[in-house]
Amino acid sequence: MSRVAIVTPAADVLARNNVRVAGDPRARPLVFLHGFACDQRMWRHITPHFEDDHRVVLLDHVGAGGSDLTAYDIERHGRLEGYADDLVEVAEALDLQDVALVGHSVGASVALLAHLAEPARFTTLALVGPSARYVDDPSGGYVGGLSEEELEGLLDLVDRNFAGWSTMMAPAIMGNPERPELGEELEASFCSTDPDIASRWARVTFGADIRPALPRVRAPTLVLQCSEDPIVPDATGRWMAERIPGCSFVQLAATGHCPHLSAPGETAAELRRFLR
Repeated sequence: MSRVAIVTPAADVLARNNVRVAGDPRARPLVFLHGFACDQRMWRHITPHFEDDHRVVLLDHVGAGGSDLTAYDIERHGRLEGYADDLVEVAEALDLQDVALVGHSVGASVALLAHLAEPARFTTLALVGPSARYVDDPSGGYVGGLSEEELEGLLDLVDRNFAGWSTMMAPAIMGNPERPELGEELEASFCSTDPDIASRWARVTFGADIRPALPRVRAPTLVLQCSEDPIVPDATGRWMAERIPGCSFVQLAATGHCPHLSAPGETAAELRRFLR
């Protein structure tokens, strides 16, 4: 007689987000969150540095990578809080406590919101290339890097021709033009994302404003700011770090927006220094 596989709610959550666990199962959990239109593979040069003394957890945000695309919900994932809710469910499914979160770009915003939702569970934040708001707010003296007109142009191109946007933007976002293979990898990641999901996700990412949440953070926090970041200006990372209570700020020598790919040694070393 053949056996019928029983799918538990926890197993469903882990499958939905393509969760992968490595490292020491008895050690402190360390969860990595990727950025827009990327996936967990972006952390492959970083995670080996932590597997000896952490329980390393990787996942794909719903709509990305190996996640269950049918789980993408226009309403739930139309707000960053929906992705934070997904993270909470993953942590519950794995019974993770005292979790350190490492988030890149919009993944950093998701990490911060998850901490605010469950501060006793998510107790440390390492934010790589974060932005509280990608759009300038001249009335508030805030520099985000994009004007309202530039944002609308970006979103319009994503809507009309996501593949073209990916080809144009990936090398610019990655930086490091002397290493074109890095931009090519980012472009391939972008292009593997469903265009309809990417269009909605772009609006959620680049239209978000988490500035009011920053003073409520109560976790030890690190902001890792890249040099010559085309997405997050230096002033943006510093502004964010100044408004998170007790936040540490490190300016990386790495250039571009993806130091976990372009400079994994430096990035891992700074994360190690903060997490020890």
